[in-house]
Amino acid sequence: MTDTILIHVRFNNDGSVLEIQDRPTSLTPQQWFSKLSDKAGNAFQALTGGRGVFRIAPADVEALKASVLQ
Repeated sequence: MTDTILIHVRFNNDGSVLEIQDRPTSLTPQQWFSKLSDKAGNAFQALTGGRGVFRIAPADVEALKASVLQ
């Protein structure tokens, strides 16, 4: 199995994103979640308590971050 990065997400009661890890500073938490969902939605796992996690390869996270800077 390859290495993966866990990106934890916390949601507000209305479903909007409250906090998300590894977020580029140029994006809001909701924008980063949307970007990850668009490119790696199948890597997301919903958890209880208004939380979730993306399990993504480090190279994929770096590529997504780089695409934000362009």
